[in-house]
Amino acid sequence: MTGPQPSAAIRALSLAEQTYAIVRRRIVEGGIAPGAPLRQDAIALELGVSKIPLREALSRLAQDGLLSLVPHRGYAVRPLSATEAAEIFALRLALEPAACADGSLKAGAAARTAAAATLDALEAIDGADPHGRAVTMNREFHLALLQPAGPLTVQLLERLHVLAERYVRVHLEPQGRRDRARAEHRELLAAWQAGAAPAVERLVAAHIRRTRDELLAELAG
Repeated sequence: MTGPQPSAAIRALSLAEQTYAIVRRRIVEGGIAPGAPLRQDAIALELGVSKIPLREALSRLAQDGLLSLVPHRGYAVRPLSATEAAEIFALRLALEPAACADGSLKAGAAARTAAAATLDALEAIDGADPHGRAVTMNREFHLALLQPAGPLTVQLLERLHVLAERYVRVHLEPQGRRDRARAEHRELLAAWQAGAAPAVERLVAAHIRRTRDELLAELAG
């Protein structure tokens, strides 16, 4: 005798979540060209889902700021722009350094263990990284430092990090940048683990500012 089966609503939600994750990863990885319309029929056929969970996933991606709804054309990936990048990183600079410093003072043993494990997982990713996992884990590391600051803080900054991911991927492409980011992350984690809030705030600000400046130079070129 089988147990109770999940309702249609739960199954649809699960499909929408899976579809969201797949399409989002392709956008972040550059697998769907910026500005190109999304062919919903083709995506639904490829993923084996109906249009209902697909539309839910695309609506969520539009709310994330990764897609635009173009009249008479449907959804399209928002293009990368120096203007948007400058705004995203300006907001991160305004909020994230102080929030990470606050998190360093509030973090308990479990949060400190989790942050260290997240950075270990980021560093363990193979250099080739064809699926862009390093960008996702980079976000997870930064959010781990914010977690003790409070759920609203995390919610606000997670949205900014989601928008920043495509730009972070572009920033990390030049040779040597991942090695430097690794060194900066290690220094930041050490200060955070020690509860050295002023150092954490300074290091986070410098890390974000350097990424922003190099990225804007690339986009301008």
